[in-house]
Amino acid sequence: MFASLKDKLLNSKPLMDFLNKHSWLGKTVNKIAINQTVNSARARPHPWSTVHDYVSWVSLTDKKWSARHLPADRRERALPDPLALTALFNRDGQPQRMSKKSTCLFPAFAQYLTDGFIRTRMPSASAGETDQVRLQNTSNHQIDLCTLYGRTQEQTAALRVKSEAKGQKGCLKFQRLKGEEFSPYLYDMEGNFTDPEFTLLDPPLGIGKIQDAEQKARIFAVGGDRVNSAPQVTMINTLFLREHNRLAGEIENNHPRWDDERVFQTARNIVIVLFIKIVVEDYINHISPIEFNMMADPSVVWNAKWNKPNWITTEFSLLYRWHSLIPENIEWMGTHFSPAQAFMNNKPLVDNGLRQGMLDMSKQATAELGSFNTADFLLGVEKQAIEQGRLVNLAPYNDYRAYVSLSKKKNFNEVSSNPKIVEFLKNHYTSVDDIDFYIGLFAEDREKNSPLPELILRFVAIDAFSQALTNPLFSKHVFNESTFSTVGWKAIKNTSTLADILKRHYDDTDDNEFIGMTQKSWHPE
Repeated sequence: MFASLKDKLLNSKPLMDFLNKHSWLGKTVNKIAINQTVNSARARPHPWSTVHDYVSWVSLTDKKWSARHLPADRRERALPDPLALTALFNRDGQPQRMSKKSTCLFPAFAQYLTDGFIRTRMPSASAGETDQVRLQNTSNHQIDLCTLYGRTQEQTAALRVKSEAKGQKGCLKFQRLKGEEFSPYLYDMEGNFTDPEFTLLDPPLGIGKIQDAEQKARIFAVGGDRVNSAPQVTMINTLFLREHNRLAGEIENNHPRWDDERVFQTARNIVIVLFIKIVVEDYINHISPIEFNMMADPSVVWNAKWNKPNWITTEFSLLYRWHSLIPENIEWMGTHFSPAQAFMNNKPLVDNGLRQGMLDMSKQATAELGSFNTADFLLGVEKQAIEQGRLVNLAPYNDYRAYVSLSKKKNFNEVSSNPKIVEFLKNHYTSVDDIDFYIGLFAEDREKNSPLPELILRFVAIDAFSQALTNPLFSKHVFNESTFSTVGWKAIKNTSTLADILKRHYDDTDDNEFIGMTQKSWHPE
């Protein structure tokens, strides 16, 4: 990430401290770093999509197909069986390695972020669909918080209070449980929808696996079909639900003549921008190996050549499958939950509350991303990811390194410093140039001072900046106080982290309470 700039300029802690303290110079370095990172790959629009192997009007315009960074690769290569390659992720009875930098808040936010725009279509057996539908997606191709607001206008309307009554203008539907604000429940104890409008929402992914009536009745009515997948993901959505409704109340107080529609749309604009700021200034700064604080500065993109409409790529949907980050156990207020116990189980969040959940996730180390470290129950998902890469005919790993301006690996020993990984690659591939994209991503060593390996880090940085900062709300003639109101403009200026938002909702927040993606005790290597 920012490779040449980091090597030439940002390897001095005193210099980075100086840049972080002096915003006028920091903004200049921020602009240089972001442009250098995004320009290490080709700017959109991409010539290809998953609809077919050649350029056509459909491949350039129909966004139900995923875009491609590189064209389909149909060269004849003797590739290993995906099941055999799954062994690269198998711990084989060894203890799970834990991250030295990241807390459990990091994967919770990463999942919530990516579930909003990486939306590969899943085949429906009842509809007679085959794996070919995985070439398509159901994404809006924006960081738009559809996880909170829904993918469509109809879904958004179903989630809104829609009232001109004082104190309700612009609000999202909510309920109070144990004195705290949460989304409404989607189902009652009989399994019926609690609100007829909720039939418009996407069914929660995996709901068919839930047989317990009480557990099903704790599923929340939300915008995203993956939000209820784990309580720590629901937790992030709950935070933004509360912030939306808090802002709606403040906007109504400051603009009593505004109707419900304007209050809602203004609050929604603000929350999306707050979310994007957190993506850059909390999440990206966490994964960055340098100590320079990146800024979500909209002016960076206003005249950039990469300021192009978003279109999610098939490669991006694969490189974000960070299954090995998920710990075998997560603690909620002293009680340990395995991933199977936490699946679609909102009880820990409701019982312990939002703040306690954020504190609990921030005090636990997550697992380390990489080979031989995936929880056993997710090994089947790793196999599906390898098969997904074959289905869309992705180019090999080394081709993608060259594409993002990284040097190609000349032999297996250069891919990893771990002899066990090198031996695995030698046993399964004839040449380093044959390594599958997905396998290469996770065979690499973790980048120093980052939770991510080099190629994943580069791709995440490229796509994070080019997806986030090209959002329409960040455009030159939109990003101003009149768009967001005085209330919203103040919130935008005062938000960089998830902790910033949480503290606005608790009057008794202790300054010693730690909320963060980076472990409190972490120091650079």
